[in-house]
Amino acid sequence: MATYNTSDFRKGLKVEIDGEPYLMTDMQFVKPGKGNAFYKCRMKNLVRGTSLDRTYKGGDSLQSADVETTDVSFLYRQGEDYVFMHQETFEQYEVTKAVAGDIWKYLKDGMVCTMTLYNGNAIIVEAPNQVELEVIDCAPGAKGDTATNVTKPAKLETEAEFIVPGFIKVGNVIKVDTRTGEYVERVSN
Repeated sequence: MATYNTSDFRKGLKVEIDGEPYLMTDMQFVKPGKGNAFYKCRMKNLVRGTSLDRTYKGGDSLQSADVETTDVSFLYRQGEDYVFMHQETFEQYEVTKAVAGDIWKYLKDGMVCTMTLYNGNAIIVEAPNQVELEVIDCAPGAKGDTATNVTKPAKLETEAEFIVPGFIKVGNVIKVDTRTGEYVERVSN
């Protein structure tokens, strides 16, 4: 496996520390007036999501992490797990609810998602930034509620509930931001 010397350190580098993959989110080179230069690094654990601060002297090195990001298609849900298929190799990955997180709110059959693999195992699954979903149930808008800030809960085709504007009706297709879980716009009536 490849190693990175301190001269190779940069933001976005994926390294392995104590047998776990980390993403270098920040790196500062410090050259004091006296003594050796050092590198202050902030890293995010790709499995647990925790952050770690480490300082390295010039000449230190870190192992590269065996991390790969690829596009996968959502196939189906099997109990508490989700099954995805690699776009090119057709290999299938079963992802637990713990790894998938809240992605279930946005998953439709055939949807292309981004999967991060560590040593061949899925550690992160991300939906596209925005998805279009059909409203299957919501309360009708009250007559006279024309104010722009009137909202109501709506159940979408994935069985998830989102807060939408008062003018949204059953059958509307809306766009939802998967990063924030918020309504973006109505796509069709």
